[in-house]
This record gives sequence, C-alpha cells and structure tokens, in this order.
Amino acid sequence: MSKKMISGLMKQAQKMQEEMARVQTEAASKTVEASAGGGMVSVIANGANEIVSVKIEKEVVNPDDVDMLQDLIVAAANEALRRIQDEIQQEMGKLTGGLNLPGMGDLGGLFGK
Repeated sequence: MSKKMISGLMKQAQKMQEEMARVQTEAASKTVEASAGGGMVSVIANGANEIVSVKIEKEVVNPDDVDMLQDLIVAAANEALRRIQDEIQQEMGKLTGGLNLPGMGDLGGLFGK
C-alpha cells in the first residue's frame, strides 16, 4: 500500500472519528419519551442513558398494588432507553454506511456506561 493511500485512509478515519464525536455530543442532548399502562406512567430518557423524568398519573397509584406501579415504571424506563439507543444506532449507521465496525454494537460504551 502506498504512502498516499495510507495517508488518505488516515484522513478518512480521522474525519469519521470527528463525526462520531459530534454524534455522541448531540446524542447526549437528545431525549425520548416512552409510556406504559396506556400512558399511566411516562419516562423520558436522554442519549447519555439517563432517566431525566418520570410522570405517574394519580389513578395508577394504589398502595395495595405497589408491584404493578413498579412494573409499569420499569417497562416505561426500559422502553425509553431502548428507543434512545435505537436513535443513536441509526445515527451511527448513517456515519458508517451500515458497516458493522468493532465496538459499534454496544453504543452504551460510547458514553462510558
């Protein structure tokens, strides 16, 4: 491989790395919302894999059925986290042209999680 080809590949790799850093920064500020129980519990998560908000309708709060409320919160939180990861993965897929690059499968690792 010639030096010119290697230099070109290095420039492309550097550009992709810069674009990935940009996507990571943008992803941290993105949010998604998911709900469970027909909207009785809603959770908002961000691209840094953090839950930023939980809303619970009064009607679902039943002291005699705390287990159901807990299940709804977990379901909504998991769905919100799944959705934000799907969005990030789509953005990364645009960058890589759909290539399956090593380390790209676990996008949570991009945020130190």
